[in-house]
Amino acid sequence: MARIVLSAAIIVLLSVSLGCQQADSGRGRLISSQDTTAIGTNISQAGETDIVEQIAINRRAYQQGLELLIRYYTRTGNNMKLRWANEELTALDLIPQYKYIIVAETLESNLRASTSIPEADELFKDALKLEDEASFLLIGKNNDKLREALDKYDRLIRSYPTSDKIDDAAFNAGVIYEDFQDYSIALLYFKRAYQWDPETPYPARFRSARILDKRLHRNAEALELYREAVNTEGKYGKRRIWVEFAQERIRALYKTEGENN
Repeated sequence: MARIVLSAAIIVLLSVSLGCQQADSGRGRLISSQDTTAIGTNISQAGETDIVEQIAINRRAYQQGLELLIRYYTRTGNNMKLRWANEELTALDLIPQYKYIIVAETLESNLRASTSIPEADELFKDALKLEDEASFLLIGKNNDKLREALDKYDRLIRSYPTSDKIDDAAFNAGVIYEDFQDYSIALLYFKRAYQWDPETPYPARFRSARILDKRLHRNAEALELYREAVNTEGKYGKRRIWVEFAQERIRALYKTEGENN
């Protein structure tokens, strides 16, 4: 009798163990990396904006398609394919998705920050508020809030390119990008700040020169811009620390450039 009970218990345990395993891994149904059949509109001759917009459309369609599959397999009770669809949707959420269009890159350097526009001023205030909220945490900044602020600055620049706030927005965006260690993008926004307002009160030239010097190691450009910064933004008394730093770097870079030549 005891042997029968033991045998029955073993059978139950085996059944539970096997039942916990997936019947189908799905590996045999994965799409081959060699399957490169194109789907959708042929935009091989399109510009960057058109291609990026098409990618965004395809992303949304892909996600919506997977969500439809999940609802369908839930309704029909196909647990194997439901698992596949859920895993694919989860993986899709983990893939980084970039905003390829950089607003400061799409606009000319000869814009002028000249006109007071209430709507632009409001966007600027909203972005500043988001930055303040992002810095409220004691353990670090809220990166999502900073990205929202970047979106506001970009919308201001794109929608109101004659606003007297475009240089302010560009400078603040540059600071955020520098914090994110996106140095080439930060450099572009800092340059736009002093290009759009040559008399900008912000240390945009100083910060551009520092990125060229310390991050991108483009010494000749950094040397020239440090000198320009000292003669322009350096005239503001509150930039004394920047001036001292720039003068020290000018001496060091001049020496380095002389040795290389």
